[in-house]
Amino acid sequence: MFNFIRHFAGVKADQVVQSGIEALVRWDPKGATEAELRAMEEHLDELGLEVAQARAAYEREKQEADAIQKLLDQRMAAAEMLQGQIAAEAEPTRRAALEQSLHTLLDMLEQMAPDVEREASEARDAQEFLAMLEQTYADAGAKLKEARRQLERAERDMKRAEQQREQAERQAEVARRAAGLSGTTNSLNVALKAMNEAAARDLAQAEAASLKAKLLAPTRPEQDDPNIAAALAAAGGKGPVPQSASERLARLKSRTGS
Repeated sequence: MFNFIRHFAGVKADQVVQSGIEALVRWDPKGATEAELRAMEEHLDELGLEVAQARAAYEREKQEADAIQKLLDQRMAAAEMLQGQIAAEAEPTRRAALEQSLHTLLDMLEQMAPDVEREASEARDAQEFLAMLEQTYADAGAKLKEARRQLERAERDMKRAEQQREQAERQAEVARRAAGLSGTTNSLNVALKAMNEAAARDLAQAEAASLKAKLLAPTRPEQDDPNIAAALAAAGGKGPVPQSASERLARLKSRTGS
């Protein structure tokens, strides 16, 4: 039960940490990416150090394997030479000594055979381990390079999107200004049209009044010809305008009854 609670708490803690990391990534994706790239680069540096150590170990193991293999080859060559000398030796004492030397050398070869195999196996293992680390290092380097390329592309895309957004905002602002100018122009056109119509009406009314005044005003013959003027006055119920003093006096008497 205690182990279950401990592991459950550990899982919850991991979930909290993961949630916190995700929140940080959403808050600053570029910074989070840079942090991830730095972590990848540090991991690559660690792998590089391991590769260097593995290469040194492999070279050491290879040198040891080559050295013991070289010694084995020399002893084998010596054994073959002794065998040839024994076959050619006729003197018994010398032949016995050569045979004893050959047996000693063969004992040494038989004893060192496992060491030769072990050194060769260790050199192969070191080589395989080095090859594995070198491949891992190459893969990690390729991943880091690809991650940096993706980050640069994402930055270019973000910059391009920001430029497009700014351009769209400028275009929208220009459109808004054009719409406002169009509305102002329309209002101005309406006002000018109303003013023109009012002026036309005033001109029409003035023209009509002028025509009417001309129509009602006495014409020139009516003013210059005394006979026409007297006839018009008589037609309008007005007597002729007295011209002489006797006419004026007679007119006054008729009005006063004197």
